[in-house]
Amino acid sequence: DTSLFVPVPLKPGLGGAAGEDVGAELTRPLDKGEVLKNLNKFYKRKEIQRLGAENGLDARLFHQAFISFRKYIMESSSVSADLHIILNDICCGFVLLGHVDDLFPFFLRHAKQIFPMLDCMDDLRKISDLRLPPNWYPDARAIQRKIIFHAGPTNSGKTYHAIQRFLSAKSGIYCGPLKLLAHEIFQKSNDANVPCDLVTGEERVFANEDARQAPHVACTIEMCSTNTPYEVAVIDEIQMIRDPARGWAWTRALLGLCAEEIHVCGEPAAIDLVTELMYTTGEEVEVRNYKRLTPLTVLDYALESLDNLRPGDCIVCFSKNDIYSISRQIEARGLECAVIYGSLPPGTKLEQAKKFNDPDDPCKILVATDAIGMGLNLCIRRIIFNSIVKPTVNEKGEKEIDSITTSQALQIAGRAGRFGSSFKQGEVTTMHRDDLLQLREILSEAVPPVKAAGLHPTPEQIEMFAYHLPDATLSNLIDIFVSLSQVDGMYFVCNIDDFKFLADMIQHIPLNLRSRYVFCTAPLNRKEPFVCTTLLKFARQFSRNEPLTFDWLCRHTKWPLAAPKNIKELVHLEAVHDVFDLYLWLSYRFMDMFPDAVLVRDIQKKLDDIIQIGVCNITKLIRASQSAAAPGAAEVVSEDFPLSRTQKDARVVSDPSGAASTEALSIAVQAAGLRRAKNLRPSRLGSRQEDLKSYGRGSLANRLLREGLLTQEMLRQLESEWQDQHRNGRYGFGSKRDDQRSSKETRKKRK
Repeated sequence: DTSLFVPVPLKPGLGGAAGEDVGAELTRPLDKGEVLKNLNKFYKRKEIQRLGAENGLDARLFHQAFISFRKYIMESSSVSADLHIILNDICCGFVLLGHVDDLFPFFLRHAKQIFPMLDCMDDLRKISDLRLPPNWYPDARAIQRKIIFHAGPTNSGKTYHAIQRFLSAKSGIYCGPLKLLAHEIFQKSNDANVPCDLVTGEERVFANEDARQAPHVACTIEMCSTNTPYEVAVIDEIQMIRDPARGWAWTRALLGLCAEEIHVCGEPAAIDLVTELMYTTGEEVEVRNYKRLTPLTVLDYALESLDNLRPGDCIVCFSKNDIYSISRQIEARGLECAVIYGSLPPGTKLEQAKKFNDPDDPCKILVATDAIGMGLNLCIRRIIFNSIVKPTVNEKGEKEIDSITTSQALQIAGRAGRFGSSFKQGEVTTMHRDDLLQLREILSEAVPPVKAAGLHPTPEQIEMFAYHLPDATLSNLIDIFVSLSQVDGMYFVCNIDDFKFLADMIQHIPLNLRSRYVFCTAPLNRKEPFVCTTLLKFARQFSRNEPLTFDWLCRHTKWPLAAPKNIKELVHLEAVHDVFDLYLWLSYRFMDMFPDAVLVRDIQKKLDDIIQIGVCNITKLIRASQSAAAPGAAEVVSEDFPLSRTQKDARVVSDPSGAASTEALSIAVQAAGLRRAKNLRPSRLGSRQEDLKSYGRGSLANRLLREGLLTQEMLRQLESEWQDQHRNGRYGFGSKRDDQRSSKETRKKRK
């Protein structure tokens, strides 16, 4: 994609040291008017365009190169003597001495100066050739590895059997997708008197007091070493090899770990791909299949009301706002609930899980996002899907609203009735009756096979690119790399939007390439402005060679911090926790510049306790947020993704004059034709419109009013119609009587 080629700016020629123009002395000064006419003739000649194409200049690059070439000549007080003489001969009409075609060598030289990649395209293609990833790991190829695939659903014991082999080995490495999982294996191993270290992006914990490396290590998958030999390696959740952002880490572990035995755990859908990948390395795969240890039943009825909740229930939501809304409604019924969602610190998640699991604790209900899908041991009897529509990010990094996949549904539903818990079987249902049939369909479908494994350019590859393109930005280097990269059908290049976002953000800061690359791979949520701003400040101070001290960090985060008084303050505390994580992550890569990791870890633990206080009092924070909000505010926290449908007893007031109900607004949305669903089954569109049409910031009514799709008069009329329907005992939309009345009115208008 040549649109990614950014031209290097060239300054116009200013003559020699004394300002002399050698070409003018040998011939005469150029007539710039004549020069311009002849340059335009040169541009229009088909022969020249064909020559350009033969030298790598497509139509776009040819045009850009010519514009730059013409500007350079017209703005230069002098050009090189040979170019000056050619231009003079052409302008004077010396046919035997000069023709516009003679400008091509000078034009091509200029084009290669502003597009240096033209001279080294073959080298760039070789560097970005990703067709043989197994060859990147010579240490792994030097040994014959045994691959064992433990395949089965959630709660089938597949990971348990792999971990037993890990514990019995002389040395081993566990690679998991989450810090919580790595920490769990770290604990289990040391409790079983098998010394095991913990390695995550932000933390190193040694089993031995003298900081000697233990023979076993539990790590997050991005942190696994492909150089250290082990007897046994365990790669958990192998189906994540298809993840658009992180899949490269599973590919790297599978192809590169130096272990005599590689135990791979995950969904059966990944068996074929793993077998194919191992065929390219000359290694066979032994498959061990497992079945679920406890039965899982899809109920014939939906919950429909929070009054029907029972101990051991877990309501799964796909937005924080739904969590806030439902937890408050549960508390209004005199029940306690635990809350778990993705942006909570790991310590807070564990405490909430412990509270929910404790048989002596009055908290018997859990409200959570799909963060419970892995990493937490929970005693859940029944999973209740509040919605079956979830925001997703596709392979191109674009946000989509889609129904949950079979894999996601099974992962979440499978948390019910965990083997060894107090519930001997699991149950799953939905909050709303019209979702239940669709959930049954989703759970009954086969999980589509994993078709490709993720790849990501390495620092070494980017450094080689930068050697050939020294003037390109890091973001541009990555773009060109991906554009030129070649992969076979078993691989894909992972999404690099987050990397490019950070690269563009810190581009103006002077850093060497390796340091810049490290900063751009920092794990942060780019939707958090405070965290992004902090990374920018870290990079700026790093570039000045000024260490980031504990005191500096405390000033920046205004530490110490108090317990949150509302949801906004709780969200900010979560962002500060992420900032501390970021500091710790950088401290293991630049120890001299981030020297106070121990002190930062101490205050991070204190912050974790403060956040736990906030989460335990979350309903009070919600009330405080709503009382402080303007009248008619529909949301506690604005989100980029749509909320799921709220319950009828929690209708949101959004019209200042008296408020339209959620149902009335649904009619308004239908009238406006705002269908934002993507890839939903046709049978689900009607039943899930409320979820999909609340997309955007602010209340739905206010947004429709702002966009001119709804007027106050329409809003009042819609509410009036809805109230009439209630009085007449009609609760559905589009009844036969309505259709007949509408048809009569239409005929009258036509007459």
